[in-house]
Amino acid sequence: MTGGNWLGLSGKTIVVTGGSGGIGRAILRGALDAGARVVVLDYDAKTAEETAREADSAGCLAIGLGCDVSDTDSVAAAAEAVAERWGGCDVLINNAGILRPGPLEDLSLEDWTRMLDVNLNGCLIGSQIFGKQMVERGGGAIVHVASISASQPQPFSGAYSPGKAAVAMLSRQLAYEWGPKRIRSNVISPGLVLTPLSEAFYKDEDVRRARERLVPVGRIGRPQDMADVALFLASDRAAYVNGQEIVVDGGLSQTLMGTVPRPGYSG
Repeated sequence: MTGGNWLGLSGKTIVVTGGSGGIGRAILRGALDAGARVVVLDYDAKTAEETAREADSAGCLAIGLGCDVSDTDSVAAAAEAVAERWGGCDVLINNAGILRPGPLEDLSLEDWTRMLDVNLNGCLIGSQIFGKQMVERGGGAIVHVASISASQPQPFSGAYSPGKAAVAMLSRQLAYEWGPKRIRSNVISPGLVLTPLSEAFYKDEDVRRARERLVPVGRIGRPQDMADVALFLASDRAAYVNGQEIVVDGGLSQTLMGTVPRPGYSG
């Protein structure tokens, strides 16, 4: 990550939901390196506090708060704490998400609803509440973390793909409605990423190598790959980027036609 002078994030307050996860932690570290102040929101308050403390032992530039992104009162309480500490939010990274897998034919409505509550409604609630602070501060930026599953259906994953697809559209609508308020809204859509949540898949070396062969650049994504793009979209360097989705997958989503057999071209 290039330094904060280039990004223009120095002194900005960045709120990261799901900030204790793999991608969230990478965004936290990158934001601190860029001179920003960072608020880590996590469902578990202790985990949020520990994550912030590990990244900033002095406690001057990072704080951790417990927050259920699907609960309006919980998000409002977190926003109030941010306002009291640093005057409000300049950048919101909607990164929190959960997965409750299962085939659609017998997926419970409870699991379907819970995933949408966190993965989709959480983005709207956070945007509404922290967006008001951005308006008061003269503008800001929102970056939503979706997935290539927003456009490529991920089977046996419940509401994951529908929810991420809705997040991408939500971002575009926010970009249109809030652009005049000087608030930009964009999306990053990660592909295969090695995080604590997915590392179990990669313990099998055969599975890892097979997945790596699927990606044109020949490797699995790292959380830092996602953080670099998210922080660019959050920064002044992306001041004229609004309502866009950047796919960060090493080219994986462009390989469909390569799977179609062709005489003389089969790999």
